[in-house]
Amino acid sequence: MARISRGLLAFGTATLALAGGMTADAKVPSAAMPITPKEAQMGAQYHPQLLAEFGGALSGPHAAYVEQIGKNIAVQSGLGNARESFTVSLLNSSVHNAFAVPGGYIYTTRQLVTLMNSEAELAAVLGHEVGHVAARHSQRRQKAAQKNSIIGILGAIGSSLLLGNSQIGQTLSRTFLEGSQLLTLKFSRKQELQADDLGIQYLGKAGYDRRAMGNVLASLAAQNALDARLQGRNASVPEWASTHPDPASRVKAALTKAGAASTGVTNRDAFLTRIDGLLYGDDPAQGMIEGSSFIHPELRFAFTAPQGYYMVNSTRAVSIQGQGGGKAQLTSEAYAGDLDRYVRQQFTTLGGQNSTLTPSEIQRTTVNGLPAVYGTARVNSGNSQVDVVVFAYEFARDKAFHFAAIAPAGQAGTFNPMFQSMRRITQAEAGAVVPRKLQVVTVGRNDTVASLARRMVYDSAQEDRFRVLNALGSSDTVTPGQKVKLVVRTR
Repeated sequence: MARISRGLLAFGTATLALAGGMTADAKVPSAAMPITPKEAQMGAQYHPQLLAEFGGALSGPHAAYVEQIGKNIAVQSGLGNARESFTVSLLNSSVHNAFAVPGGYIYTTRQLVTLMNSEAELAAVLGHEVGHVAARHSQRRQKAAQKNSIIGILGAIGSSLLLGNSQIGQTLSRTFLEGSQLLTLKFSRKQELQADDLGIQYLGKAGYDRRAMGNVLASLAAQNALDARLQGRNASVPEWASTHPDPASRVKAALTKAGAASTGVTNRDAFLTRIDGLLYGDDPAQGMIEGSSFIHPELRFAFTAPQGYYMVNSTRAVSIQGQGGGKAQLTSEAYAGDLDRYVRQQFTTLGGQNSTLTPSEIQRTTVNGLPAVYGTARVNSGNSQVDVVVFAYEFARDKAFHFAAIAPAGQAGTFNPMFQSMRRITQAEAGAVVPRKLQVVTVGRNDTVASLARRMVYDSAQEDRFRVLNALGSSDTVTPGQKVKLVVRTR
C-alpha cells in the first residue's frame, strides 16, 4: 500500500480474471476495424490511472517479453493496426488478474504471469483481453455505466456484501469492494464467453496449442481453491460476482472447445527461462503480508489481523476479511494534524454525499506510543444493523493511517486486537523484510516433488503450493531435466 490516496481502492484477492465459458466460434463484425482515434484517446485517459491502481508498469526483460507476446497475439485479431496500436503492460501487482480497456490497452499482473507454465498460456490470457478490445466490449458496457469516471469505464460496482441495498449500504459497499474484482466484473457473462472464444481462435492462428486456455483456467481455479483453504474461507465465487463465470466449471468446456489434440506449440521451457527471477507476491515497497501480520518497511509500521481473518494487500490499501461477515481496510487520506477532524471526515466519506454518517462519540487513546482517535456508528441496514468503526493513528504531523471496519451490530470488538496491534517498526525490522522471487530450476536425478517443495520459502503447505505453481496434479511426479518453478527469497 505504498501509493495511498483517495480513489478506487484496489485491494483484491486472487481473482479469476479469465472468466467465461465456451460457445461456438465467435463472430465479431467489427473485429477488422482498426482502433479509432476516439478509442485510443479513451484508453489513454484511463491508462495512467490503472497503472497507479496496480503498482505501476514494470520495465526490463520480463515486461518486454510480455509485450512481445501480447502484440504478436493482437495481430491475430484482424485489427488493421494491431501491433502498432496495442499497449501491453506488465503490472507490479500481487493480485492474479488481467484486463483491458478501449483503445488497445491490455494488462496482466506479474502475479498472474508467475502462475502460467508456458508461452501459450501467456498468449491465451492476453488473447482473451485482446478479444474484449476487438469486440468493443468496454464501449458497450460503458453505455449502461457511469460516465466520465474510471468506475464507469470498468463496470458498475457490485451490490453490498454485508449491508443490503440501503443507500448507506451501497456507499459503504463501494468503499470496501475489492478493486481487483471490480475490474473482473467489467464485462457481462455473454461478453466473457465471446472473449474466451476469440482468445482460443487467436491461439490457433498464432500456432499455439489451443488447449492452453483451458490449462491456464485450471491453474487459476486451483490457485483460488488453495488460497481459500489457506485463508480459511470458501472457494466458491461470491454471489455478487455471478456475472463473472467461475473458471473451475469451465476448464472442461475450454479443453473441449480447443479439441482433443493440438499440433500447436507451448514454448514451455523458453517461457520459464524468460520469467525466471520475476518478483513473487508482495513488493516490499507496498508492504508485505507475513502470516497474520502486515509489515511495511518503507512506511515503518506493522499490525496483526484478528484470529480467523486473512489479509490482501495492494498499492492503496490492505483489506482484512473473514468468514464472520466483518471486514476492514487500512488506508490513509490527507492529514493536517487534527485526528478528531480526520476521523469525522472518514465517516463523512463512508456515508456518501446523500447521508450523514457520524460517530456516536469520538475517543482519544494511545496505542503503542502512537496518538490515536476512534469513533463508532451504528447503521440500519434493512432488517438488521451494523457497526462502522474508524480507528486512526498519527505517525507524524502530516501523516496518519486509519482502519475502517464494518461488522454486524455488537461484533466490532472482533477488530480490537488488530486496532491495538498497530506499532512503529525499527530500522532493523524494516531491513529484515526480504521479497520473494520466482526461481526456475531443472529437476535433478534425485529430485522429487517433496524435495523440491521443501526448497520453497513457505513454512506451510509447501507441496500444495509447489503443485499449484507448476500445474501438477495430486499424483503427478517430476522428471529429471524438467524445468519447474520455486518461490524463494531474493537473498
